[in-house]
Amino acid sequence: MQTIRPVTKPTKQRKMLFQAPAHLRHRIFAAHLSPELRASQGVKTLPVRSGDSVRIMRGDHKGFEGKVTRVNRRDYRVYVEGLTREKVDGTTIFVPVHASKVMITRLNLDDKWRKKILERKKAVGKKEEIAKKPVREAVEAKEEVVEEKVPEKKPRRRKKVTRKPKAKKVEEKPEEVEREEKPKAKKTRAKRKATKKTRGEE
Repeated sequence: MQTIRPVTKPTKQRKMLFQAPAHLRHRIFAAHLSPELRASQGVKTLPVRSGDSVRIMRGDHKGFEGKVTRVNRRDYRVYVEGLTREKVDGTTIFVPVHASKVMITRLNLDDKWRKKILERKKAVGKKEEIAKKPVREAVEAKEEVVEEKVPEKKPRRRKKVTRKPKAKKVEEKPEEVEREEKPKAKKTRAKRKATKKTRGEE
């Protein structure tokens, strides 16, 4: 199966949408399931198929319910039974609706392949829930540890404020350094004089 790379340019996004192959167009037709179906099936979204009962959630026909009669993958539109309008010449036509504006209220499970898809999606959903549980427990444990550490930090701050004896030690250090430096300077001078004398004698 082909993988789609994320694209940020609008022109390229439109091009990918309109030139998408059939197996990717099928995914774009995914619509939300109603809360009752979500609880019973354990799945959030499924691609719309003809035979599904559907409720329109947005647009001029919001709240309209009916059965899907036809799915047009070329134009990314769904046609609902009973949702028609009259043209100027008097003929009636179906009103096209985008799949994202629709919520599935009843599934058409005549197809055995669709049942397999539902089972596979349920299994994936259960694995994700199991993986999320230990993460939540770890986060809760960290929050408890942080709450316990907060009272321990208060006595440490008080100790840092009371540190007066260090100032006296800093004053004594420069005197010791001066005493050590003076004898070193005398030794170096004596060596220099000795070297000059030897050169003069030669």
